[in-house]
Amino acid sequence: MEDLTDVYNELIMEHSMNSYNKRKLEDADYSEVGHNPNCGDEITLEIKMNGDVIEDMAFTGHGCAISQASTSIMIDTLKGKTINEAKEIIKIFIDMIKRETTNEEELKKLEDAIAFRNVSNMPARVKCALLAWHTIEDILNKKVG
Repeated sequence: MEDLTDVYNELIMEHSMNSYNKRKLEDADYSEVGHNPNCGDEITLEIKMNGDVIEDMAFTGHGCAISQASTSIMIDTLKGKTINEAKEIIKIFIDMIKRETTNEEELKKLEDAIAFRNVSNMPARVKCALLAWHTIEDILNKKVG
């Protein structure tokens, strides 16, 4: 039987190499640049809202496999969610990476984003995994409200 870590690694590699979420978003309501000076990762996250629902998201930019895959999987996870649902999921993800939650019921809400669970064991990669999540958090807190 395949080790879960292998499945997660495949998922991360797949999203980092050919993400269908990496594109320019026409008619975006909000756009925010996320930058990680430590390793040069830089993304531009774009969001299209429909009321308080995240209708569509996309990103452009460059960075390591972890930052690119984390951004893409975050988009899959948050698309279609309300602002409040998204904020809850963002908090759970950040808490998981910072090792502040191990609640399995909470972690299920992350869907595929749980693939980044082991990043908490790699301090140098934590900022890479969190880049997009902090960027969307900024958009939702500052711009959307």
